[in-house]
Amino acid sequence: MTEVQLDRLDKNILSALERDGRLSMAELANRVGLSKTPVQARVRRLEKDGYIRGYAAVIDRERMGEGHVAFVQVKLSDTRLAALSEFNRAVAGVPEIEQCHMMAASFDYLLKVRTRDIASYRRVLGERISALPHVAQTSTFVAMETVKDR
Repeated sequence: MTEVQLDRLDKNILSALERDGRLSMAELANRVGLSKTPVQARVRRLEKDGYIRGYAAVIDRERMGEGHVAFVQVKLSDTRLAALSEFNRAVAGVPEIEQCHMMAASFDYLLKVRTRDIASYRRVLGERISALPHVAQTSTFVAMETVKDR
């Protein structure tokens, strides 16, 4: 199924679940204007087809002691497929890296890193990120405030 095959009801279901993944099927059906059984079938199909990848709680990272956010530009010394794959696998093993995006830019990857504070971040940068395979250079940008986090 391609995105073109999603109809208005599918998109409304996805939008409602994105806002509140804990909606009951009855409430979801009410919000999108269908009965419960067809909504359940559509949700199962959307899950099976990969449009819904999972359900998760939104955690207050500040309260969890992970309020320091840094964005790290990473340049690699080698960008051949094997090197990229090695870097990608290694990134998965660093829990402080919340997001990793390959970029079409003057650098190769952009990382979103969460730690307790700047000292913790410095340790993660020096001991873990800089030690990732093929890392040649990093540049850090520290977030002062999160204005929007969806």
